[in-house]
Amino acid sequence: MTTTSRPPTLDPNAVSRWQRIAPLASPWLHEEVASRMQDRLQWIKLKPQAWADWGALRGGMQAHAQLAKTYPDSACFVAETQEGRAQAASKIIAKPWWNPSQWRAAPVRFEMPPPASVDMLWANMALHESADPQALLAQWHQALKVDGFLMFSCLGPDTARELRALYARLGWPPAGHELTDMHDWGDMLVQTGFAEPVMDMERITLTYETPARLLQELAELGRNFHPARFPGLRGRAWKARLEQELAAQLTGSDGRLSLTFEVIYGHALKAKPKFKVSPLSAVSVEDMRRMLQGSAGPAG
Repeated sequence: MTTTSRPPTLDPNAVSRWQRIAPLASPWLHEEVASRMQDRLQWIKLKPQAWADWGALRGGMQAHAQLAKTYPDSACFVAETQEGRAQAASKIIAKPWWNPSQWRAAPVRFEMPPPASVDMLWANMALHESADPQALLAQWHQALKVDGFLMFSCLGPDTARELRALYARLGWPPAGHELTDMHDWGDMLVQTGFAEPVMDMERITLTYETPARLLQELAELGRNFHPARFPGLRGRAWKARLEQELAAQLTGSDGRLSLTFEVIYGHALKAKPKFKVSPLSAVSVEDMRRMLQGSAGPAG
């Protein structure tokens, strides 16, 4: 994937619709992934003065509360692209003005972080649902201060591999859009301007008592964004066939159905900008100030 391409198997209209209708709640899997990502914060020494939680509502309200405890003196931006999600997140996070704990707490702003305003940008399980992930990475890069860091997670290519294989065997359209490999995410981080990307991956296997419960969880997590997906709605007969095939193909020796989720974790820094000087170069006043500030030594 190049720096100018969008995911070819992801329908942006389907993504936009999902962003509007997604449940106003934090899925269990998202909370679990956020908890595992928080474990990685112990290796980061920087204590942010300000941080942003991108897509906090779907990313995990329990996780947000834990991060607020980790950084109690840090200002926070709760960044939601949909008004409904912003309102739902505000009802959960915001404390009434008459609450004494609110008087001493660091400010929480329910808005997008301005450019170069935060030291940490936290984005849990959001990137794989973006119709233009490279543009989203650029937004994150812009919001960070120099030497600030990005922490994110997303789903990887092996997610729901059992379901994808089942659809293929039955000759059905793809079960979902193709997800990006962690090495490609690392390349895109560098292309966007991030430095020192560290990528990690693990597979989480979830089990279910019934096909209906499995399908319910998938419906809470997302939708099929593939442009070649089934057109329109399917009927009860098709759903019954799907549940029958799931029970036959995904049931293990313990009598439960298993489904794999590949989870990718990423960490990267926003480094000082590098300026290439040519015989004829144009440098903005703001860029010149940053260069001079960065090269200035201690006062004698």
